[in-house]
Amino acid sequence: MLTKFESKSARVKGLAFHPVRPWVCASLHNGVIQLWDYRVGTVIDRFEEHDGPVRGVDFHLQEPLIVSGGDDYKIKVWDYKLRRCLFTLLGHLDYIRTVQFHPNASQFPWILSASDDQTLRLWDFQKRSCLSVLTGHNHYVMCAAFHPSEDLIVSASLDQTVRVWDTTGLRKKQMGGGPENPGLLDNMHSAQSRASATALNVQAELFGSNDVVVKYVLEGHDRGVNWASFHPTLPLLASAADDRQVKLWRMSETKAWEVDTLRGHANNVSCCLFHPKHDLVVSNSEDRSIRVFDVSKRVGVQTFRREGDRFWILATHRSQNLLAAGHDSGMIVFKLERERPASSHGTVNKLYYVRGRELFCHDYARGNGNQSGVDVPIASLRRVGQQAQTDGIGSAPRFITYNQHNPSEGNVLVCSDVDGGTYELVTFSLSNASGSVTDGKRGNCLGPGVFLGRNRFAVLDRHQRQIVVKNLNNETTKRVQPPVPNVDGLLEGGASGRLILRAEDRAILFEVQSRRVLGEITAPKIKNVYWAPDGSKVAILCKYGIVIADRMLEQLCSISDNVRIKSGAWDVSPTGGTANQLFIYTTLNHVKYVLPSGDTGTIRTLDNPVYAMRVVKDQLFCLDREARPRVISIDSTEARFKLALANKRYGQVMHMVRHSRLCGRAIVAYLQSKGFPEVALHFVREPRTRFRLALACGNIEAAMESAFSLEQQNENEGKESGRDLWGELGSEALRQGNHQVVEMSYQRTKDFDRLSFLYLLTGDTEKLRKMLKISTMRNDIMGRYHNALLLGDATERVQVLEQSGNLPLAYICAVMHGLEDDAERIKVAIETNEGSVDDLLNKVGENRKGNCILQPPTPIVRENNWPTLEVQKTTLEDLSLAQPDPEEVAYNEGMIVEDAAGADDWEESGFEDAPKTSGIVPDDDDDYDFGDDGDWGDDLDDLGDLGVQEIPKEPVNEMAGLQEVSDDATFQMPAAGRPPVGCWVANSSHAADHVAAGSVASAMQLLNRQIAVSEFDVLKDNMMSCYLGSMLSVPGVPGCPSMNLPLLRNDTSGHPGSESLPRTSLKMKTLIQGVKNGYRAFQGGKFNDSKVAFQTVLQQIPFVVTETKAEGAEVKEMLEICREYITAIRVKGAMAEVAKDPVRSTELAAYFTHCNLQPVHLVLALRSAMGVAFKHKNYIAAAGFARRLLELPDMSSERNADLRLKATKVLQKSEQMARNEHELNYDESTTFTIDCKKFVPIKPGTASIQCPYSGSTYSSLYGDQTMKNKVCMTTNFTTVGVKTLGLVTGS
Repeated sequence: MLTKFESKSARVKGLAFHPVRPWVCASLHNGVIQLWDYRVGTVIDRFEEHDGPVRGVDFHLQEPLIVSGGDDYKIKVWDYKLRRCLFTLLGHLDYIRTVQFHPNASQFPWILSASDDQTLRLWDFQKRSCLSVLTGHNHYVMCAAFHPSEDLIVSASLDQTVRVWDTTGLRKKQMGGGPENPGLLDNMHSAQSRASATALNVQAELFGSNDVVVKYVLEGHDRGVNWASFHPTLPLLASAADDRQVKLWRMSETKAWEVDTLRGHANNVSCCLFHPKHDLVVSNSEDRSIRVFDVSKRVGVQTFRREGDRFWILATHRSQNLLAAGHDSGMIVFKLERERPASSHGTVNKLYYVRGRELFCHDYARGNGNQSGVDVPIASLRRVGQQAQTDGIGSAPRFITYNQHNPSEGNVLVCSDVDGGTYELVTFSLSNASGSVTDGKRGNCLGPGVFLGRNRFAVLDRHQRQIVVKNLNNETTKRVQPPVPNVDGLLEGGASGRLILRAEDRAILFEVQSRRVLGEITAPKIKNVYWAPDGSKVAILCKYGIVIADRMLEQLCSISDNVRIKSGAWDVSPTGGTANQLFIYTTLNHVKYVLPSGDTGTIRTLDNPVYAMRVVKDQLFCLDREARPRVISIDSTEARFKLALANKRYGQVMHMVRHSRLCGRAIVAYLQSKGFPEVALHFVREPRTRFRLALACGNIEAAMESAFSLEQQNENEGKESGRDLWGELGSEALRQGNHQVVEMSYQRTKDFDRLSFLYLLTGDTEKLRKMLKISTMRNDIMGRYHNALLLGDATERVQVLEQSGNLPLAYICAVMHGLEDDAERIKVAIETNEGSVDDLLNKVGENRKGNCILQPPTPIVRENNWPTLEVQKTTLEDLSLAQPDPEEVAYNEGMIVEDAAGADDWEESGFEDAPKTSGIVPDDDDDYDFGDDGDWGDDLDDLGDLGVQEIPKEPVNEMAGLQEVSDDATFQMPAAGRPPVGCWVANSSHAADHVAAGSVASAMQLLNRQIAVSEFDVLKDNMMSCYLGSMLSVPGVPGCPSMNLPLLRNDTSGHPGSESLPRTSLKMKTLIQGVKNGYRAFQGGKFNDSKVAFQTVLQQIPFVVTETKAEGAEVKEMLEICREYITAIRVKGAMAEVAKDPVRSTELAAYFTHCNLQPVHLVLALRSAMGVAFKHKNYIAAAGFARRLLELPDMSSERNADLRLKATKVLQKSEQMARNEHELNYDESTTFTIDCKKFVPIKPGTASIQCPYSGSTYSSLYGDQTMKNKVCMTTNFTTVGVKTLGLVTGS
């Protein structure tokens, strides 16, 4: 038994596995229900509303529901997402032993319960009512369970019987009176029908109903029966009783009989069940043991004991090989045996593995696109040990090892854990693997065996723990004592004559011949080792981590994981630079990678565990748990990027930046941590992160761009602009000596003191005087004084001191600078205030030696900018320097080699009319600028004498033509240019530009190809508008026609010449105004006007040319708005047509609320739907609408107070009634899209088709009435179901 998880708690009485997630639910004797994640060993949640022990618990297969039953006579249904009890079912009169959801929960919302009141009950948890009471037992009913696929129920009781019940009658009754026959519900509205139904319910409550009948009564146990369960596929039953026996029963259509009795337990057997994947019965008992019996041989195959704890309950997982057992002090989750298939790498393209009892060779070289290779059977392996006569658990081979050192024949060591450890040597021919096989050479060992050379292998003696070296004849040639005690396994050593010894938490590299220890490394809980193909590195796989070391076991890196690591493989791609450098490993649910540098990452998720065998390019070859070879596609771009960065292949790095889809916060954080912010700058578009990265790599231009973007963003959001950003930018610019950026940063942050000092240092006295004026306007006394000091303006300083009341300082300053008039005036002011100036100059110390007047330096040179600190632009910063690594090119070529085979089909498929020439012949009109000759080096002037007489060049007189004018001289017309309309068609792929040029045929072709337009009459007015609005008609002289002048949209900075594009009449503001008109009409209830407005916008959108990506996104958003509102209006119209049908009108009202409307309009939709549902007594739907209505933000406003009160009352009334009068095709909790033809929900996974323009969805399940290749009902001019490029918004 392999224990995967163990918990400590009160006595566990009930267990249930979640069908998908790694959860197990345990109900305890103290009344608590615990929800555990057994993969990480943590409690997710606790439910504590039961009073007394909780004996039964079960998960719903599809909904987030748990059902529990306890000694408080209550059945509770919980929602583990909402983390609360939804409702309680009352009816049992004694302890409830077990509860279970129906296996087909989507069709039958039933709960089965068994109780000490000697009855079983069937409940409908949707209607929250009891369907049937099953009476017949005359003692406590200890358990009850549904059959996995048939209409049967089994129950076990202390009256020593097992009963099998037939629920066919109840199923037919429920299906007949359910949603498939609504007429039956309508007929029951009469008083007579209601009275009879009430009488039937009372009769069923008192005496039990005849909808469920007893099919068999199985008698054979001598004491009370504690448990009974069905076989998942065969007509078998297993029962466990207090007579210490497990009995097997077989059923037929008419009878059931005892098959055999399984003995072995020494106390009451509390539970038993069939294993879901193997032909086994597992039982547990109060004798503190779990026993496993072989059903076919009817013998016990395994026994697991636990000292001190009695076992009470067992549970199995529906899809995985997991079991759980509850005991007195908690529970355990365990497997009966390991599921990893034994496998080993052979020669270059071969894998050897065991499936069942067969040894196979999987040849990768013979694989194709659909298969990883071909399986060749080698030999059948014999059963060994005490379980040789059974297919019992634990007897399968655990390890196999292939002899890589023998090129002449194949040798495989097959090792298992049977009887303490055994091995078998299989020898076969490599040329004819299944032809001649030699086996029978067996022995005892501990763990796997290892080949040391061409004809030697080593095993570990399980008694003396010695290394035993044997030849291929299974003869012992040497015994070697390990260098350390407690060695428990031998692993591959990576070279001939070497072993890795596993001893506790250490791996020791040992050379057998010389008996030397070559290396040692610490690694906890070692499972296996994987050597790189060139033997330079080894990956040591541990239970929760991986250690990568070199060939001498010197550690390169070590990583840990939160979940168990299953397997691993080195990349063996011949190109790409990842061979021997990239290690791929798998966990329970992920494929991950690790590099020798220690970098790790996740590649993809897994639905089921697999075991990696080989990695080539972006393909992972693996085995699943059934030992079936599989190929999984992986994307190792991130790993190759990190590897190139670590190996300093910067050209390859930038090539991958340009051509790969590398993005995400993880890759940006990685680049920052590794000191490559300039690389991360290529990925990031978020302004704040981009600003930080730009500062880190000293890119002032990028930092300024991001700072402006953030400032604009803050202004739009009404926030304060960030002073810190400009401060940081100014500091970096000052470090580089770029004082112009420093000046702008100080101006943005209004740091006037630093700005003044900057102007002093740069000698910009004009701006320094402006700073003086600014400080005067701001009434900043200190700023004004400092600016005056920096300017050397003594008069201004005196004025500042005088105005601030510092008259003595003003007087001293005036005297020291020879301002006699100012000094005299200030003296009078001081004496007027009864002061004296006699001692002021003495305080200054005028006669002190070395005193001088402080004056600012005179600028000598004034430059626009100082010589800035040059920041070299590295390869990692300049995309133009991206050079693909030669191995990267070969890697990419290898990835598309499969596609190259289809390249020949291009000529037949799309170019039948093209002339087949050996090269590319450009048209005469095309201007192909191939540049100069560059570095080709084919200078034709140095070819020497070619045998041709060189004609000397005579000097040309450029004025000769003007001196002699012949009589027949004629005027040469200049070459004609291209008309503007011709340029428009050539320069744009937008239909509006083609219409403006008058090329309606090409415009119609573009519209058909891009958005599948088929009804062009609808677009006629907009096409005429585009054509007429692109030209300006100017009247000429009398008698001459008017001149047509083109209106261009790209002539703001000058005439664009041949790059001209027309100005179109339809703009973004036209669409915005149309959408507003639609909103206004919708709000006022004028649905026809609103529909016309939105359809007009739909017709105008294909002829609007956007200038930026933001505008393009806005146009597509308006397209979605129009689609949603038109669909909503059509649903509203359909509601009016079926107003008398309560079911359909309620459904349409519900669908109406799922259109993506504005919040103010959604309030109206929900109000209408709530009223319709409540009026037709569909209270569950009405409660959902009222709840959604109350959750809207607009409901908190005062104008919606009355509606809020009304919705609250509807919600209260609906929760009291809690029933739908009619069966509705609507589930609020399920996501769906609306079929724009039938107005029914299309659930995820259902086949559907879409309009390529509007995105309107239609179901594909209508047969002849399908909408494929028909006109969309939303747009009225596009074809449904055609795969196209989609709307083109820019030119």
